[in-house]
Amino acid sequence: MSRFSQLVWRAEDVPEELHEMLTVLGEEYPIADFGRGLKLKFRRVEAEETLSRVTRTPGEALVEYNSVAAAARGVGAVLAGLDGEETTPFRTLGTMLDASRNLVMRPDHLKMWFRRLALTGYNMVMLYTEDTYELPDEPFFGYMRGGYTADEIRELDDYAARLGIELIGCIQTLGHLAQILKWDGAYGKVKDTEEVLLVDAPETYALIGKMVRFWSENLRTRRIHIGMDETHDLGRGRFLDLFGYQSGFELFNRHLGRVNEICRENGLEPMIWSDMYFRFSNPERNYYDLTHSIPAEVQQKIPQNVQLVYWDYYNENAEVYEKMIQRHRDLGYEPLMGSGIWTWCRLWYDHDQTRRTVEPCIAACRKLKVQELFFTMWGDDGAYCNFDSALAGISYAADLVYGVLPEETKRMAKRFEAVCRSSFEAHLIAGGLEKPLSCGEKKFTPRAAELIWDDPLLGILYDDYKRRDPEFDLKLLERYEEMLCRLLPYQEDAAAGDFEHIINVLELLIRKLELRGALEAAYDQDDRIALRQIAVSMVPAAVAAVQEFEASFRRQWLDCGKVFGLEVIQRRNAGQIARLEETALRIREYLDDRICAIDELEARPSGTDIVNICGTINSVVSGSRLV
Repeated sequence: MSRFSQLVWRAEDVPEELHEMLTVLGEEYPIADFGRGLKLKFRRVEAEETLSRVTRTPGEALVEYNSVAAAARGVGAVLAGLDGEETTPFRTLGTMLDASRNLVMRPDHLKMWFRRLALTGYNMVMLYTEDTYELPDEPFFGYMRGGYTADEIRELDDYAARLGIELIGCIQTLGHLAQILKWDGAYGKVKDTEEVLLVDAPETYALIGKMVRFWSENLRTRRIHIGMDETHDLGRGRFLDLFGYQSGFELFNRHLGRVNEICRENGLEPMIWSDMYFRFSNPERNYYDLTHSIPAEVQQKIPQNVQLVYWDYYNENAEVYEKMIQRHRDLGYEPLMGSGIWTWCRLWYDHDQTRRTVEPCIAACRKLKVQELFFTMWGDDGAYCNFDSALAGISYAADLVYGVLPEETKRMAKRFEAVCRSSFEAHLIAGGLEKPLSCGEKKFTPRAAELIWDDPLLGILYDDYKRRDPEFDLKLLERYEEMLCRLLPYQEDAAAGDFEHIINVLELLIRKLELRGALEAAYDQDDRIALRQIAVSMVPAAVAAVQEFEASFRRQWLDCGKVFGLEVIQRRNAGQIARLEETALRIREYLDDRICAIDELEARPSGTDIVNICGTINSVVSGSRLV
């Protein structure tokens, strides 16, 4: 911010529409309507695209803008010491925060996110809440889940609005409702399958009516996201038993019509994830199928007022995005684009995967003049990502949207470091945790979280990776040790991601890989001296590393979220310690000749041509069924 320690604005120099935004930002940043400092002035201008232009003169910065979001991004530029003009063709730039995979951000922490989102140019936030909100006369909604109250949602909505941000409820009204349907005594009458509501049941629509009214009454926006994605077994559970087979297309459209009417009665315009229309059209249920058409009679039954959200976090080819956008338009709908800031099944924001998917997505949207774009941040498998680390992805994606080139990392770093008070370079280093490994012409991506919770004695994941690449552990050890050395100087940095925690992650990964490699080698060679050393030295060191990881995980979770859901990860960590201790016990039993073999180490698969696709923690902790 040059030589000025404060930005100062005067009411007469600032359009009234920006007063609230500047006041809210002043709660955290050196921005005030009194005192001395660099003078902030604003001028609203006309422009076809969203425009933010910063011009500096001695002692003054002029921000020209044509939306509150553009003005806020201009303030972020001034804080970063940046100037010049930035534009974007997108009318809506948003993000979606997952509050349904165990971690529910506290309202005060969400407000911090809103401030950072505003300073980077975002004007929309979706809160993804399957059951994590409290409904009247529905005691299991939000039960032991940290569900948001009506008061909290209204407070958040007011705060977001002051920053020029539209807060939208993003719920589920058909599938993805396993967390509520597991309370079978309360919701047995509305249950089709484990995750899907029973179409046509009056009780189903009474419940959905309560859901929709909650968001209609507590948010000022008249938009709502009603979900309805990935309902693969729709009509194949109790519905099939009660009414017989009906086509997925028919059930889906009939249900959507009923829910759309509920939205209309509550003054809301709904949007849905679009995937099921495309999945039902082909036998493989592939969302990104580009060959099978959606039947005309199905198209005609899609309500015209419903917006379709095209989500795609995986494709790395701009042409695929272009074709899928056009397929939505061929249906007669202008899609909202949902891309992804990669947090799910990750312990830290994955910059490499985000970069590979976000860049072609934005390019395709620019080319085809898509107007609304948002970035999801999922918490699949337990929400164990250090979510604040994703602020680096939030800033990076916004820069791309506003025309900053991917190679302009210095410009990106200046904004991020001014807005988030953290090192952009360090985030990029840590963001490479999940980079793919090469083995000849093949590549695969080792998952850090799965390696951490891989059973140390069974070694299901370790052995799976060994079959893919016999040297994977050596390659990962080299990577992790290099990352550790580079991140140690940032150990105290916790402003946008807890670097002490990612350092603990790396140290634990190193201990786990070294332990498993040494254990297999010593056992295969019947090296009893090495086995004893593993039991008395390496196992206790790994236990200590798990304990350090557990402590920093708990700290970063509670810094961000409500307490509910933490118990899931604590059970995993406690189980890891118990299994490490069991590893040492089994070694001692073997060395004392109380057992003639360690059966767990004898059970390793011998084939090299078959690998297991794990995907979740549950698939690596045991070969048995988990209760």
